[in-house]
Amino acid sequence: MMNKFVFTCGDVNGIGPEVTIKTLNTIKSISSKYYFLCPAKVFEELVHIHGANFNFEIVNNFTKSNHSSEIVSVINVSNKKQQFGLPTIYSGKTAFEAIKIAVELAKNKKIDAIVTAPISKTAIKLAGINFPGHTEMLAEWTGKRHFVMMFLSNKMNAALLTIHEPLKNIPGLITVKKIHTVLDIVIHSLMKDMKISDPKIAVLGLNPHAGENGIIGKEEENIIFPAIKSYPKNNLLTGPFSPDAFFANQLYKNYDLVLGMYHDQVLIPFKMINFGKGVNFTAGLPIIRTSPDHGVAYDIAEKNIADASSMIEAFKYAKKITANRFKNAKS
Repeated sequence: MMNKFVFTCGDVNGIGPEVTIKTLNTIKSISSKYYFLCPAKVFEELVHIHGANFNFEIVNNFTKSNHSSEIVSVINVSNKKQQFGLPTIYSGKTAFEAIKIAVELAKNKKIDAIVTAPISKTAIKLAGINFPGHTEMLAEWTGKRHFVMMFLSNKMNAALLTIHEPLKNIPGLITVKKIHTVLDIVIHSLMKDMKISDPKIAVLGLNPHAGENGIIGKEEENIIFPAIKSYPKNNLLTGPFSPDAFFANQLYKNYDLVLGMYHDQVLIPFKMINFGKGVNFTAGLPIIRTSPDHGVAYDIAEKNIADASSMIEAFKYAKKITANRFKNAKS
């Protein structure tokens, strides 16, 4: 069976197209077909710089693609004006269009997985698009109210209870029900997508010292600990941990996944541990989507020095999850 993967260009004013072409130059498989949603002009300019270790065609839509694994099909996504190093209306619109096309292809089972290059939330907003990020777009377009942002690597897996939320809103969003819902999705994904049976999960506290027995905050005593104890599979869970001591003592090595309460609580240590190798994965969706764990890197756009390692890892995880879901469907 030939698997089909679609790559999106991300923000064309950043490094997304560059790291995608570098990834396509690296990955080889006679059993996989690759599509790249990108403005033709952007693709041609970068191929002129980096070369192409693959045969390719440029077409205007998916239906006109040569679906042979021997050819990378570059599907032209219009881009009116490219300005390296800046978020613009046009870069936001182009990134958004590529994502939307990719999701439609996945929903209609034309492709098996999506690997998305980084987008700029600023550019998306300038384009008049009301989504804080990829994850929320994917959830709405696939009709899923419950989903989880996960981060994958060989050294540490992590998940977020809340995603792109201001810090002042976090305490009010933490509930027993939400913790249970996120754990359901995470455990199912670890077992089915990652093939980890009986995954061990560490749950972090919200407050310094995990609340210090209620002295520094009540969320641990009133919500997080009761949520752990009342969870049906509580034998898989440990916590709540004090985040600073947890990471300082490298306790993450003892667990299959770390569940954090908010974005930077998890992303700062994850990126320090896995910089250049981490992968963002949206769990709980009927489609498969991965991406690198870095941003658009406007500061190095057009310098042609971007490291594609994280994009390559994103593809590898997309391929792994695709294979695991296929095995599950057959069993």
